Amino acid sequence: MKIKILVNLLAIDFNKSEMPDAVTRGLNMNKEELEITTEKIPDGVKFHLKGLVNSTYADILQNKLEEALRDGKHTIILDMLWVEYLSSTGIRVILKIYKDAKEAGGSLSIERPSQRVRNVLGLTALDEMLIK
Repeated sequence: MKIKILVNLLAIDFNKSEMPDAVTRGLNMNKEELEITTEKIPDGVKFHLKGLVNSTYADILQNKLEEALRDGKHTIILDMLWVEYLSSTGIRVILKIYKDAKEAGGSLSIERPSQRVRNVLGLTALDEMLIK
C-alpha cells in the first residue's frame, strides 16, 4: 500500500513497509470506521465504540443513540476505550444526546475514554461533565 503525504506542497511517497510502526499506527491504516456494539444495563444501554467518531460516522452514532432514547433507555453510557479519534462533529452528537437524555430524565456519560478522547474533552472543558 502506498501513502502520499503532502507537506508544504511537496509530495512524498512512502511504502507502508518502509514506515516506522508509530507512523502507521498514527495514520490509522487498518481501521477507518466506527464499530458500535451494545450491552443492556438497568434502565439503559451501554454503547461500546471502536474506531473513529468523526463527520463520516457521527450520524450513525446519533441515530443509534436517539433510537435508544425513543425505546425508553434513558441511561446511556459510552465506552470509548477504543475510540481513536473524536471530531467536533462527534462532540456535537454527544452533547445533543446528553441534552436529550437529561430532558427525558436520564443521563449520558462516558466511561473508559481513550487518551485521545480524554485529551479532546479536556481541551473543550467537557471532561468533568461527561467522564464518569
